[in-house]
Amino acid sequence: MILTEKLESLKALFTEMERALIAYSGGVDSTLVAKIAYDVLGDRALAVTAISPSLLPEELAAASQQAAFIGIPHKIVQTHEMDNPNYTSNPVNRCYFCKSELHDTLKPLALELGYPYVVDGVNADDLHDYRPGIQAAKERGARSPLAEVNLTKAEVRQISQQLGLPWWDKPAQPCLSSRFPYGEEITIAKLQRVGRAEIYLQNLGWQNLRVRSEGDTARIELSPEQIKNFVLTTDLPSLVAKFQQLGFIYVTLDLEGYRSGKLNQVLQTSSVPS
Repeated sequence: MILTEKLESLKALFTEMERALIAYSGGVDSTLVAKIAYDVLGDRALAVTAISPSLLPEELAAASQQAAFIGIPHKIVQTHEMDNPNYTSNPVNRCYFCKSELHDTLKPLALELGYPYVVDGVNADDLHDYRPGIQAAKERGARSPLAEVNLTKAEVRQISQQLGLPWWDKPAQPCLSSRFPYGEEITIAKLQRVGRAEIYLQNLGWQNLRVRSEGDTARIELSPEQIKNFVLTTDLPSLVAKFQQLGFIYVTLDLEGYRSGKLNQVLQTSSVPS
């Protein structure tokens, strides 16, 4: 199916739904879903962003700005996954408990407001990675329009660019809990520490990065082509001092570079819940 046909199929899905609530993070995927939903349904589409300690305030601000650009009504709700020890203990299926909390919040809200469908931004590529959160969403009746019409991440960016959405090339920004190795307890203080470290690097001009946190050690991941320039041009003593001010003791640079889902490489098939 060519790209224009996929886009028309996506629009047709929303036409059939008549009213839809979008689980809207502000990422490229969910923002395209929100854009198409609003183009088709107008005010019968609602974007809802869930806030918690795992979402940076800057990400919430960006999501609000993008929703305003599109014109879609935007609502903010609070989720409480940090109250669930199944989440904070950070098991390999942590995302299952995060998405369970999200959709246990969104589904009653949708019913209360008269939206028969809750949809998310899962794309076709996501179905080929270990994403336990997808199972939680499906169990609660959520739909994934991008995946349903087989739109990949690259195609989502391509359509977003064609539609004139300024954030079409926005780097992926999964929740901050993904910065910690499985089994390390997640706390609000740790989330804030790693979040501020990433914002610090972004403010220095570096993009598409992660600060992985393990105990007292921060491991900076940059795209491989940025590593040499980073080492040569960054005031490393100032960077280390800033990270130590945030609460890290050791600061390292990952020589392999950034790769999405890197923490999943430690998983063995036998350790992944079915």
